[in-house]
Amino acid sequence: MIKINAKPVDFKLGEYISNGFEFLKNNFGNILGAFLLCILMCIIPFCGLLAVGNFYRYCRDLKAGKSVSAGDIFNFDNFTPYFIMQLILVGAILLIYIPMLFMIPTMADRDPSAGPPLLFMVYAFVIYIAILIVSLKAFYMPALISLGGVTDVKTAWNMSVTMGKGNLLSIFLYSLVVGILGQLGIIACFIGLIFTLPLVYICNYFAFEDAMKQVTYDEIQEIGIKNEF
Repeated sequence: MIKINAKPVDFKLGEYISNGFEFLKNNFGNILGAFLLCILMCIIPFCGLLAVGNFYRYCRDLKAGKSVSAGDIFNFDNFTPYFIMQLILVGAILLIYIPMLFMIPTMADRDPSAGPPLLFMVYAFVIYIAILIVSLKAFYMPALISLGGVTDVKTAWNMSVTMGKGNLLSIFLYSLVVGILGQLGIIACFIGLIFTLPLVYICNYFAFEDAMKQVTYDEIQEIGIKNEF
Protein backbone atom coordinates (compact mmCIF):
# COMPACT_ATOMS: atom_id res chain seq x y z
CA MET A 1 0.00 0.00 0.00
CA ILE A 2 1.73 3.15 -1.18
CA LYS A 3 0.82 6.65 -0.05
CA ILE A 4 2.20 9.68 -1.85
CA ASN A 5 3.21 12.78 0.09
CA ALA A 6 3.97 15.26 -2.69
CA LYS A 7 6.83 17.60 -1.77
CA PRO A 8 9.76 19.27 -3.57
CA VAL A 9 12.24 16.64 -4.75
CA ASP A 10 16.00 16.72 -4.29
CA PHE A 11 17.00 16.55 -7.95
CA LYS A 12 20.27 14.68 -8.65
CA LEU A 13 21.08 15.35 -12.30
CA GLY A 14 24.44 13.60 -12.60
CA GLU A 15 23.34 10.55 -10.62
CA TYR A 16 20.39 9.86 -12.92
CA ILE A 17 22.56 9.91 -16.03
CA SER A 18 25.33 7.74 -14.59
CA ASN A 19 22.86 5.21 -13.16
CA GLY A 20 21.00 5.12 -16.45
CA PHE A 21 24.18 4.44 -18.39
CA GLU A 22 25.22 1.59 -16.08
CA PHE A 23 21.77 0.03 -16.07
CA LEU A 24 21.54 0.14 -19.85
CA LYS A 25 25.04 -1.32 -20.23
CA ASN A 26 24.24 -4.24 -17.93
CA ASN A 27 20.81 -5.00 -19.42
CA PHE A 28 21.16 -3.85 -23.01
CA GLY A 29 19.51 -6.85 -24.68
CA ASN A 30 16.39 -6.82 -22.50
CA ILE A 31 16.00 -3.07 -22.65
CA LEU A 32 16.49 -2.87 -26.41
CA GLY A 33 13.81 -5.50 -27.01
CA ALA A 34 11.35 -3.71 -24.73
CA PHE A 35 12.17 -0.33 -26.27
CA LEU A 36 11.60 -1.57 -29.82
CA LEU A 37 8.17 -2.85 -28.77
CA CYS A 38 7.58 0.53 -27.13
CA ILE A 39 8.23 2.22 -30.48
CA LEU A 40 5.91 -0.27 -32.16
CA MET A 41 3.13 0.46 -29.66
CA CYS A 42 3.56 4.20 -30.21
CA ILE A 43 2.24 3.66 -33.74
CA ILE A 44 -1.16 2.75 -32.27
CA PRO A 45 -3.28 5.93 -31.99
CA PHE A 46 -3.38 7.43 -28.48
CA CYS A 47 -1.01 4.78 -27.11
CA GLY A 48 2.30 6.65 -27.27
CA LEU A 49 2.35 7.93 -23.69
CA LEU A 50 0.99 4.63 -22.42
CA ALA A 51 3.82 2.74 -24.15
CA VAL A 52 6.45 4.97 -22.54
CA GLY A 53 4.78 4.61 -19.15
CA ASN A 54 4.79 0.83 -19.51
CA PHE A 55 8.48 1.00 -20.43
CA TYR A 56 9.17 2.73 -17.11
CA ARG A 57 7.27 -0.02 -15.28
CA TYR A 58 9.28 -2.61 -17.19
CA CYS A 59 12.52 -0.94 -16.08
CA ARG A 60 11.31 -0.92 -12.47
CA ASP A 61 10.56 -4.64 -12.50
CA LEU A 62 13.79 -5.47 -14.35
CA LYS A 63 15.84 -3.52 -11.83
CA ALA A 64 14.02 -5.25 -8.97
CA GLY A 65 14.98 -8.63 -10.38
CA LYS A 66 11.41 -9.65 -11.14
CA SER A 67 10.42 -11.90 -14.02
CA VAL A 68 9.78 -9.56 -16.94
CA SER A 69 8.79 -9.91 -20.56
CA ALA A 70 9.11 -7.41 -23.38
CA GLY A 71 5.42 -8.07 -23.94
CA ASP A 72 4.73 -6.18 -20.69
CA ILE A 73 4.91 -3.07 -22.82
CA PHE A 74 1.49 -3.97 -24.25
CA ASN A 75 -0.34 -3.41 -20.97
CA PHE A 76 -3.45 -1.23 -21.00
CA ASP A 77 -4.01 -0.85 -17.24
CA ASN A 78 -3.17 2.87 -17.33
CA PHE A 79 -4.81 3.62 -20.65
CA THR A 80 -7.48 6.02 -19.33
CA PRO A 81 -5.25 8.67 -17.65
CA TYR A 82 -2.82 8.71 -20.57
CA PHE A 83 -5.71 8.88 -23.04
CA ILE A 84 -7.10 11.91 -21.18
CA MET A 85 -3.64 13.53 -21.19
CA GLN A 86 -3.38 13.11 -24.94
CA LEU A 87 -6.86 14.54 -25.47
CA ILE A 88 -5.77 17.57 -23.45
CA LEU A 89 -2.64 17.86 -25.60
CA VAL A 90 -4.69 17.71 -28.80
CA GLY A 91 -7.04 20.39 -27.46
CA ALA A 92 -4.10 22.59 -26.47
CA ILE A 93 -2.54 22.25 -29.93
CA LEU A 94 -5.82 23.26 -31.56
CA LEU A 95 -6.06 26.32 -29.30
CA ILE A 96 -2.52 27.29 -30.25
CA TYR A 97 -3.19 27.09 -33.98
CA ILE A 98 -6.54 28.92 -34.00
CA PRO A 99 -4.95 32.41 -33.58
CA MET A 100 -2.41 31.49 -36.26
CA LEU A 101 -5.23 30.91 -38.74
CA PHE A 102 -6.12 34.60 -38.39
CA MET A 103 -2.50 35.66 -38.83
CA ILE A 104 -1.87 33.71 -42.03
CA PRO A 105 -4.03 35.98 -44.28
CA THR A 106 -2.09 39.02 -43.08
CA MET A 107 1.18 37.31 -44.03
CA ALA A 108 0.05 36.29 -47.54
CA ASP A 109 0.52 39.76 -49.04
CA ARG A 110 3.67 40.50 -47.07
CA ASP A 111 7.06 40.81 -48.77
CA PRO A 112 8.93 37.54 -48.00
CA SER A 113 12.19 39.43 -47.66
CA ALA A 114 10.72 41.39 -44.75
CA GLY A 115 10.45 38.23 -42.64
CA PRO A 116 7.52 37.23 -40.41
CA PRO A 117 5.52 40.03 -38.76
CA LEU A 118 6.41 41.09 -35.22
CA LEU A 119 3.03 39.95 -33.85
CA PHE A 120 3.60 36.43 -35.14
CA MET A 121 7.12 36.29 -33.67
CA VAL A 122 5.90 37.51 -30.27
CA TYR A 123 3.05 35.01 -30.31
CA ALA A 124 5.39 32.13 -31.24
CA PHE A 125 7.83 33.12 -28.48
CA VAL A 126 5.10 33.31 -25.82
CA ILE A 127 3.71 29.92 -26.89
CA TYR A 128 7.19 28.37 -26.79
CA ILE A 129 7.83 29.65 -23.26
CA ALA A 130 4.37 28.49 -22.11
CA ILE A 131 4.89 25.00 -23.54
CA LEU A 132 8.34 24.80 -21.94
CA ILE A 133 7.04 25.78 -18.50
CA VAL A 134 4.09 23.38 -18.67
CA SER A 135 6.37 20.55 -19.81
CA LEU A 136 8.77 21.14 -16.93
CA LYS A 137 5.96 21.30 -14.38
CA ALA A 138 4.46 18.08 -15.79
CA PHE A 139 7.81 16.25 -15.68
CA TYR A 140 6.79 13.84 -12.91
CA MET A 141 3.33 12.98 -14.23
CA PRO A 142 4.46 9.76 -16.00
CA ALA A 143 6.10 8.61 -12.76
CA LEU A 144 3.00 9.32 -10.72
CA ILE A 145 0.72 7.50 -13.15
CA SER A 146 2.89 4.52 -14.09
CA LEU A 147 4.94 4.02 -10.92
CA GLY A 148 2.72 5.65 -8.30
CA GLY A 149 -0.67 4.41 -9.46
CA VAL A 150 -2.25 7.87 -9.66
CA THR A 151 -5.18 7.62 -12.08
CA ASP A 152 -6.58 11.16 -11.86
CA VAL A 153 -4.82 13.49 -14.31
CA LYS A 154 -5.54 16.65 -12.29
CA THR A 155 -4.14 15.05 -9.13
CA ALA A 156 -1.04 13.89 -11.01
CA TRP A 157 -0.55 17.42 -12.38
CA ASN A 158 -0.85 19.06 -8.95
CA MET A 159 1.56 16.55 -7.41
CA SER A 160 4.04 17.00 -10.27
CA VAL A 161 3.96 20.79 -9.84
CA THR A 162 4.69 20.39 -6.13
CA MET A 163 7.48 17.86 -6.68
CA GLY A 164 9.19 20.06 -9.26
CA LYS A 165 8.98 23.24 -7.18
CA GLY A 166 12.39 24.88 -7.01
CA ASN A 167 13.81 22.39 -9.52
CA LEU A 168 12.54 23.69 -12.86
CA LEU A 169 15.99 24.96 -13.88
CA SER A 170 17.61 21.65 -12.88
CA ILE A 171 14.96 19.69 -14.78
CA PHE A 172 15.47 21.94 -17.81
CA LEU A 173 19.26 21.43 -17.74
CA TYR A 174 18.79 17.70 -17.25
CA SER A 175 16.38 17.51 -20.19
CA LEU A 176 18.83 19.51 -22.31
CA VAL A 177 21.77 17.23 -21.47
CA VAL A 178 19.77 14.03 -21.95
CA GLY A 179 18.35 15.41 -25.19
CA ILE A 180 21.86 16.04 -26.50
CA LEU A 181 22.88 12.50 -25.52
CA GLY A 182 19.85 11.18 -27.39
CA GLN A 183 20.83 13.05 -30.53
CA LEU A 184 24.38 11.70 -30.53
CA GLY A 185 23.12 8.52 -32.17
CA ILE A 186 22.28 10.50 -35.30
CA ILE A 187 25.95 11.37 -35.71
CA ALA A 188 26.76 7.66 -35.97
CA CYS A 189 24.62 7.32 -39.13
CA PHE A 190 21.52 6.66 -36.98
CA ILE A 191 22.90 3.28 -35.86
CA GLY A 192 23.80 4.79 -32.50
CA LEU A 193 20.15 5.59 -31.89
CA ILE A 194 19.55 2.02 -30.72
CA PHE A 195 21.74 2.92 -27.73
CA THR A 196 21.19 6.63 -27.18
CA LEU A 197 17.38 6.72 -27.44
CA PRO A 198 16.83 3.98 -24.83
CA LEU A 199 19.39 5.80 -22.66
CA VAL A 200 17.18 8.90 -22.61
CA TYR A 201 14.23 6.98 -21.21
CA ILE A 202 16.37 4.94 -18.83
CA CYS A 203 17.78 8.16 -17.34
CA ASN A 204 14.22 9.44 -17.01
CA TYR A 205 13.29 6.24 -15.20
CA PHE A 206 16.01 6.76 -12.60
CA ALA A 207 14.89 10.37 -12.13
CA PHE A 208 11.34 9.12 -11.60
CA GLU A 209 12.37 6.24 -9.34
CA ASP A 210 14.37 8.54 -7.06
CA ALA A 211 11.52 11.06 -6.94
CA MET A 212 8.97 8.39 -6.02
CA LYS A 213 11.24 7.12 -3.24
CA GLN A 214 11.33 10.64 -1.81
CA VAL A 215 7.58 11.19 -1.83
CA THR A 216 6.24 7.75 -0.96
CA TYR A 217 6.34 5.40 1.96
CA ASP A 218 5.05 1.89 2.46
CA GLU A 219 2.37 1.92 5.18
CA ILE A 220 2.61 -1.85 5.68
CA GLN A 221 6.37 -1.65 6.13
CA GLU A 222 5.97 1.28 8.51
CA ILE A 223 3.47 -0.69 10.63
CA GLY A 224 5.94 -3.57 10.81
CA ILE A 225 8.71 -1.25 11.98
CA LYS A 226 6.49 0.20 14.70
CA ASN A 227 5.54 -3.29 15.90
CA GLU A 228 9.20 -4.19 16.26
CA PHE A 229 9.54 -1.45 18.84
